[in-house]
Amino acid sequence: MTITDIKVRKLFDDGPMKAIVSVTFDGQLVLHDIKVISVREKNFIVMPSRKKSDGTYRDIVHPINADFRGLLEEEVLKAYEAEAARAAAEEEAEALEGSASDPA
Repeated sequence: MTITDIKVRKLFDDGPMKAIVSVTFDGQLVLHDIKVISVREKNFIVMPSRKKSDGTYRDIVHPINADFRGLLEEEVLKAYEAEAARAAAEEEAEALEGSASDPA
């Protein structure tokens, strides 16, 4: 199974959740709502889950071996970091543009 596309659908500035990501496999199957979480300066992914009646959560989809989980996490985090850098550069450019057009 090959990852053919990764879309960072939403970025968050505050709190431990940093992004929501969708991953396409073999151009035929899409997995939505993978979360990028940051705890103690370390990023990792959390698979889509559903809340059970007892208040706990259960993954509704997940990798079944460590190798694939590692590959998926590596690729998702790479896409997240690229998108976060692009968004930061865009914000910086907009700030510079705003200050350049502001007559002082």
